[in-house]
Amino acid sequence: MQKIRKGDSVVVITGKDKGRTGEVLQVMPKDDRAIVRGINMVKRHQRQTQTQEAGIITKEASIHLSNLALADPKDGKATRVGFKIDGDKKVRVAKRSGDTING
Repeated sequence: MQKIRKGDSVVVITGKDKGRTGEVLQVMPKDDRAIVRGINMVKRHQRQTQTQEAGIITKEASIHLSNLALADPKDGKATRVGFKIDGDKKVRVAKRSGDTING
């Protein structure tokens, strides 16, 4: 089970976007990276196609999972993630507040 999943709210703990929060759009477990909405924006030159016009676009680049921390469901601050067996299911638990994390 992964500590950070698609749809989670995360806080950036290091780098140029330190302190900002966003929603995880995609997780790449083989590369230990994630794409977060509005975080680590880069400019890319794009060639014209039938559906898109040419120009410089800004999009999210991936960020390493070690630079992200899950946002606590109660107060939105960064928290570590633990695991607990709840009945017959394994659930994620926020170490900061002890709450279970959705999903």
